[in-house]
Amino acid sequence: MNDELIEVTIASRIDHGKDIAELILTPSNGLALPSFEAGAHIDLHIDENITRQYSLCGVPGTNLNYRIGVLNDPDSRGGSRKIFEQFAEGLKLIISRPRNHFELTANVKHTILAGGGIGITPLLAMAYELKERKQSFELHYCARNRSAGAFKKELLQQFPQQIKFHYDDEEKQQLFLPEYIFKNASSGTHVYVCGPTGFMDWVIDSAKLEKFPAKQIHFEYFSAEVETSGNEFEVYCEQSDITVRVAEQQTIAKALLAAGVKVEVSCEEGVCGTCITDVLKGTPDHRDHFLTDEEKEDNDQIALCCSRSRSARLVLDL
Repeated sequence: MNDELIEVTIASRIDHGKDIAELILTPSNGLALPSFEAGAHIDLHIDENITRQYSLCGVPGTNLNYRIGVLNDPDSRGGSRKIFEQFAEGLKLIISRPRNHFELTANVKHTILAGGGIGITPLLAMAYELKERKQSFELHYCARNRSAGAFKKELLQQFPQQIKFHYDDEEKQQLFLPEYIFKNASSGTHVYVCGPTGFMDWVIDSAKLEKFPAKQIHFEYFSAEVETSGNEFEVYCEQSDITVRVAEQQTIAKALLAAGVKVEVSCEEGVCGTCITDVLKGTPDHRDHFLTDEEKEDNDQIALCCSRSRSARLVLDL
């Protein structure tokens, strides 16, 4: 293994119903894997053209294997579908080292973890870390019905006092009501949310309505619908001394790649942060779900895969 990429083998695969596959990945060379903290994810190279991000949902600090959960997404652009159809025990894969843009804040009074569907994966690792720290927390797992979701037995065994299941098709008292939960939260409580876009927006907006400070609301989008079209504009790459025109229906990333400027792109939905680049001049039109509101206000970074420009020209540190 080198500093960037690691070859791993699928040691086991467990299917949770029809929708979620749990994969255990071990290093192909037998050496220890880099350790990770709760909230970390890896880039999984599904083939030479498709790379996707998956949260590590094992016990933080583990270096013998990595565990990920993969949703069989009906709206898949090819990644999850290929995993479900072709990935089996013994298959060798290439992954990145763990990266973390969803870290737990240390030493807080109380933590609320809210996961929708496959969004439980990073929160599962967080629950393990909070349990190890002996910190107060509650974990809310929301799913369409009892047959949906994964890791239920593990959650009940490991976090019997903290876990609460919520199912959309059951009685009212089972429903997840974030406005009620946040209204009764103590001062200093931090919220972590992950899941489908609509679920996340609802939970985040509910926390804001209850006057949670932005620094106490943490989130990680798995996917998002983004509108990438807009007026044509110019991008100048200062390091490369290259100028490109970004057309109305073109992303900055695709315009740069067509001009021969090397750009790392992964999710193409503005959720993973792979293509975030420094802006030296100009005003970005932020379309991503990765940068915080405060970072967007600074206007010194941009997600090349989806965001555009409010000014006629952007100067990038490329």
